[in-house]
Amino acid sequence: MPDSGLATANPARLDATTAADRIARGRLAIDRLTDACLDVVAAREPELLAWAFIDPAYCRRQASTLIDGLAKGQTPGRLLGVPVGVKDIFATADMPTANGTALHAGRQPAADSAVVERLRAAGAIVLGKTVTTELAAFTPGPTRNPHDPTRTPGGSSSGSAAAVAANMVPLAIGSQTNGSVIRPASYCGVYGFKPSFGLISRRGMTLQSPTVDHVGVFARRLADAALLVEVLAGYDSADPAMRPRATPPLVAAALAGRTRAPRLALIDDFAWETPGPSTLAVFDEIARALPGVVDRTELPPGFAAAKDVHQSISWAELAHELADLHAAHPEGLSDGLRAMIEWGQRLGAGAYLAALAERRRLQAAVLPLFDEFDAILTPAAAGEAPVGLGSTGSPGFCTLWSLLGTPAVCLPLRHGPSGMPLGVQLVGRLGEDAKLLATAAWLEQALAPGS
Repeated sequence: MPDSGLATANPARLDATTAADRIARGRLAIDRLTDACLDVVAAREPELLAWAFIDPAYCRRQASTLIDGLAKGQTPGRLLGVPVGVKDIFATADMPTANGTALHAGRQPAADSAVVERLRAAGAIVLGKTVTTELAAFTPGPTRNPHDPTRTPGGSSSGSAAAVAANMVPLAIGSQTNGSVIRPASYCGVYGFKPSFGLISRRGMTLQSPTVDHVGVFARRLADAALLVEVLAGYDSADPAMRPRATPPLVAAALAGRTRAPRLALIDDFAWETPGPSTLAVFDEIARALPGVVDRTELPPGFAAAKDVHQSISWAELAHELADLHAAHPEGLSDGLRAMIEWGQRLGAGAYLAALAERRRLQAAVLPLFDEFDAILTPAAAGEAPVGLGSTGSPGFCTLWSLLGTPAVCLPLRHGPSGMPLGVQLVGRLGEDAKLLATAAWLEQALAPGS
């Protein structure tokens, strides 16, 4: 039954779960969904600049290949026919991977990254490569915020967040070393999910800091983010951060929520980051709306230096990962990135090892909070997306959770005084991703209008 009930609907606005279900049941043609997403790209890309590479003809060939496979009786994958954007630091054997730098322009990997392999195995269409900041660091790319093109979309996963928010794709892949998934999700008003460190393989991803680099995802629905992470998760011996483990039941958790109200620890002020007045007002309102659920608390003693610990680890490892590029083409790097590399080069081995030891101490020190509370509630960013494109905004509300490797999710539940999105971040215990998503589903329902 072709496209029943969809004559007037725009398939590009469908969430990923609905789109995949309709395709699997013959109610939506793969090529129609692909064309609908490409139409949105054609209409909005000249203004938003979310894509580093996209070839519409090749997208349509991918759709035709999937259609032919179905006709021959191939088993549909969980993302059959769903277009996905992939941050341009993940290797693709059929598209260039330029890492947001002119030094890698036209670079063509010989093999797919692990996440792209899993996307293809699930039947997804890799619509193209989304813009990243320079080598996934701080220097912005050209992407603009879909809600207000005078504002940043955040970074470093700029194009992925903007593409999902603009209905170019229902799903996209990003990465987070500091705040590169949660912050752009907040600024662009979409769901961002950074799962526990080591849940998704980073094979074929351009690394910045192996100790704190995470793969993350963007979606327009919580269950879609859970679905994409379930598809991408799985042990890969090529990534030393991983260990064999069963994939957690993320979709079931996101759909089921919780039967009992959780206990949430509200932390909205860190030693290195303070929210703006409008953000504080939003979290005051949330606390008043959920008496007995939300308790204002503080981090245990000793966390004030966490930002410095994160910098010591991540910048030292960045200097190592980019040593050859810096030595061969220092003039091809931005001043900011070159300064980060050179700072990392100057950090002694003793200071780096001390930072790794402090990270382990902080990971242990945060555990009592998760014994008392089901999740930690914090802002995803200090406020709305800043005006201007010279910066991607501060990652300060994400820094600690990237350092500790804990799962974090951004829920697009509120807006700021200018009408721009304002995300709510929930953080869970390391390894308890399903519990975090169940708690997020409960919170989303509890804060829905009319609840």
